[in-house]
Amino acid sequence: MTRPPHRALFLALAVVVAALALLLGPRVAVAAVVELRSDIAAPNGQVTLGDIFEGAGAAGAVVVGSGAPPGGSLVIDARQLQALAAAHGLQWTNARGMNRLIARVETGPALAFAPAARAVRRRGEEVLTYARDFAAGDVVQPEDVVWAAPSGFGSTFDAPRDARAVIGQAARRPLRAGTAVSLADLGAPKVIKKDDMVQVAYAAGGIKLVLQGKAMSGAAVGDIVDIMNPSSKKTIQAVASGPDQAVVGPEAERIKAQGAAAPRLLASLN
Repeated sequence: MTRPPHRALFLALAVVVAALALLLGPRVAVAAVVELRSDIAAPNGQVTLGDIFEGAGAAGAVVVGSGAPPGGSLVIDARQLQALAAAHGLQWTNARGMNRLIARVETGPALAFAPAARAVRRRGEEVLTYARDFAAGDVVQPEDVVWAAPSGFGSTFDAPRDARAVIGQAARRPLRAGTAVSLADLGAPKVIKKDDMVQVAYAAGGIKLVLQGKAMSGAAVGDIVDIMNPSSKKTIQAVASGPDQAVVGPEAERIKAQGAAAPRLLASLN
């Protein structure tokens, strides 16, 4: 039986349209998973995706921020960075729950080979001092420390020679403006406080379990924290992963390893 000419023509057109759709239609791009560099620099006051991420590829030339003076720093919002990376085909999970990243500003190629000389701004008798009063738990921002003649008893034995050593750290106790910065006064910001209700997650082999418990102590990201089940009163050890969040299992080991591998990364979690 012979098909009507119009039906045969319709079938031929359908085949052609389908072929064109396959050739010309949108293709689903697979995002490249990237990791933060252990030390973020902003050469000549400008930082790109390639300066921030390992394996950024062609997207590495995309400018994230610019305009900071030599010896200063660029503050990068983590959510905006994540969105910018995604728009250029990069996937950054931000597993540590960072809110801000700090990129140090370099000037000239010679500094790339002289880590000891980077942004060291000690001038005469001036030392790094607090520009404002701090309550316990306050996080140091770039504008919170200045080089000046200290009040009180002058410089401390552990005074930092570089502001990058304290930006993103939290005050362990109340601190007064004008006093010299001491590394002993500062520590990693707490993302979990004692008695907080914390979500604890376990993920492995495609299975994810989440339970809620009470924190028995405070913890910064990467710290081990005891979590008590309010119903059974049993306590488990987990690793703090973000604000009122903790993990156990493979993810906990990954966060601890990441923290050990990137000790120089300056980030604020507050």
